[in-house]
Amino acid sequence: MARSTARRRALNTLYEADEKGQDFLSLLDERIAQPGAQTPLPEYAIEIVRGVDEHRRDIDSQLNTHSTGWKVKRMHAIDRNILRIATWEILYNDDVPDKVAIDEALNLSKTLSDDAAPSFIHGVLSAIVAAKDKQSPQSTPLDDSDKDESDQTN
Repeated sequence: MARSTARRRALNTLYEADEKGQDFLSLLDERIAQPGAQTPLPEYAIEIVRGVDEHRRDIDSQLNTHSTGWKVKRMHAIDRNILRIATWEILYNDDVPDKVAIDEALNLSKTLSDDAAPSFIHGVLSAIVAAKDKQSPQSTPLDDSDKDESDQTN
C-alpha cells in the first residue's frame, strides 16, 4: 500500500484519538484488533502512530517553538496531527526525505483543511527542517593540515 494512503490512515487515527481525548496507542490497538469496515491499517500507518506517540512531547515542543502565534493546543486538530506526522518523519524517520514529508503534509492539508493551512504548515515544517539542518554536523573533507602525522606516508 502506498505511503500516502498509510499517512492518511495514520492521520485518521491520530485525529480521532485527539478529538475523543483518547490515548493514541489505545485507539491504535482498537483499530488493529477490530478494523471494522475498513481494511486493516497498513504497517507504515501503525509505525507513524507509534512513532508520534513515542516522541509526542518532543514533536509538540518543536511545533510550539517553530509555529508563530499558534501553540499546539490551539491549532485545529487536523492541522496539529498533519504537523505531528510530518515532524516525526523529518526528525525520526531517515527513510523519508524532508522534502517528501513536507510535500505529503501539504497534500493532506490541501484536501482536509482550510485554505490557510498549507502555508502555515509549510512555514512550520520548513523552520523545523532548517533547525534540524543547523544542528546536524557538517561533514567536510579534511585538508592535509588536518591530518595526523601518523596518517602521512613518505
